[in-house]
Amino acid sequence: MTTDQQLHFERLPASGPKDETDFSLRSYVARIPEEKLAEYDPEWTDEDVMEWDGNFRNDGALMLVCCERDVDVKDFREVLEEFLQYRKGI
Repeated sequence: MTTDQQLHFERLPASGPKDETDFSLRSYVARIPEEKLAEYDPEWTDEDVMEWDGNFRNDGALMLVCCERDVDVKDFREVLEEFLQYRKGI
């Protein structure tokens, strides 16, 4: 995936307001290494996803820089699965 494709994903969806957290999460997901993405299983429990990613705090929020709100595993999974679909289309 090229840098331009990663940046394009960070700006999706084109409509609707986004805050700093939306951009930060999408950027984080777009930079997960290919090898790690290949391991992901949508059937995993939330706890499995948190362990697989390895970047969730004890309170269940994803550790992100430049964020205005906490990102839980549900939000993370939604963006991750959207990213996987995006990659199939390019």
